[in-house]
Amino acid sequence: MTVEKNKSRLRLRVTAVAETQLRGGHPWVYGDSIREQNRDGAPGELAVIYDRKDAFLAVGLFDPQSPIRVRVLHAGKPQTIDAAWWSARLTQAVGRRRDLFDELTNGYRLINGESDGWPGLVLDRYDQTLVLKLYTAAWLPRFGEISDLIRAQLEPERLVLRLSRNIQAAARKEISVEDGQILYGDRLEACPTFLESGLRFEADVCHGQKTGFFLDQRENRRAVESLANGRSVLNAFSFSGGFSLYAARGGAASVTDLDISAHALASAKRNFALNQSNTSVARCRHEMVQADAFDWLTGNGRRTFDLIVLDPPSFAKREAERSGAIRAYERLAALGIQHLARDGILLACSCSAHVTAEEFFEAVRRSAGNSGRNFQEIQTTRHAPDHTATFKEAEYLKAIYLRFS
Repeated sequence: MTVEKNKSRLRLRVTAVAETQLRGGHPWVYGDSIREQNRDGAPGELAVIYDRKDAFLAVGLFDPQSPIRVRVLHAGKPQTIDAAWWSARLTQAVGRRRDLFDELTNGYRLINGESDGWPGLVLDRYDQTLVLKLYTAAWLPRFGEISDLIRAQLEPERLVLRLSRNIQAAARKEISVEDGQILYGDRLEACPTFLESGLRFEADVCHGQKTGFFLDQRENRRAVESLANGRSVLNAFSFSGGFSLYAARGGAASVTDLDISAHALASAKRNFALNQSNTSVARCRHEMVQADAFDWLTGNGRRTFDLIVLDPPSFAKREAERSGAIRAYERLAALGIQHLARDGILLACSCSAHVTAEEFFEAVRRSAGNSGRNFQEIQTTRHAPDHTATFKEAEYLKAIYLRFS
């Protein structure tokens, strides 16, 4: 029987369409898909879903305040959800990363939400600091159990909690925790550092975006390093300079970080300072420009670069913004192409889940075609291996590389 011991059972039945989706592995049940519910459910309670023949279908975390009413933990044959089950689920997620990285990379994702069977939860590693981020209030009643499990099983020096903005008030009220709180380990006097491909970066684990760094772009950063030798590089929406630092190590003649945030540019400067022992990094000229990327690209038409990286924040936070986002990506690519020197390379990225990969790629290709320049598509990329996406809604990251004559 797939219920926690000593707990009564919250029973749900869903529509035929939802049944089909659950059998196909989809991890969400929306509120309007529920056609029967035996009683009110509490946040974080296990909800057991049955099919039309009263056979077990799935079990998940119930969230009465969210449009995603149930986040599925398990589907198929019944299992007992107890401490041993949670421990095995954590072991499985960590084990999937065991052969992905060597000693030169100790910053990566250990749990990637639904795609690792932990819906609405991520766990990132930055050397000996782990960062747990929760995206749904359904985890709050289990917060102590899960954080204790992570600490006991993975033995980090430090465990930091990050909370999605929409659940911060509930977390403060219900379990008395704050976003950025250090759950275990010493106070931080400075941002912890970690290695990625032998480069050292700082991670603002308590206050930075996501969990402190954009770990999902690792493979694209490595690709930029392989393309950068002898080139002048523009990194637009540069954040903490990840692409720029890889380009510098790859032999770039110069790199320009362009970001509207002074805080982000200061982080990029510190990251370059952390890697001055590398002769290529030390030799590379590093320029920083604080400005809106669209405005700067529009107003500095004479500046050209041999390699341009466009990695903006999401342009579509909701489905209604999708069309506008596609137009914005097309315009941004057009601006970037105008600044490319002959034989220049454009890398355009998108992290908007509401814009499909093909919609994004076609937007960039349209800008390339309208530029009047001959171009060659080098490659397109998707998710990093530690950020796998096992269902459509989890797919957000995509990138396209074009070379212009």
